Amino acid sequence: MLSFSPPTPSEMMESLKTKFRQRRKALGCTQTELASSSGVSLGSIKRFEQVGQISLESLLKLALVLKCIGDFESLCDLEEERCEDMEYLL
Repeated sequence: MLSFSPPTPSEMMESLKTKFRQRRKALGCTQTELASSSGVSLGSIKRFEQVGQISLESLLKLALVLKCIGDFESLCDLEEERCEDMEYLL
């Protein structure tokens, strides 16, 4: 039987930090430039890219500058699935 196990928060943080770093580099933006453009401190950007820790507000500011803020719009949209149907989380 196939079983779906959602990624852990640690796995998601690892994935997000990698994707954001790759996107920043693909857009030709340095950490310093991103800090200046977003209003997020350089230290916060470095910490995020190293260990994945960042505040939600700072993450959204980075997403706005890196042109991926729209990805957050449907994050918690309601679907037909109900909480009691998600037994795999328990």
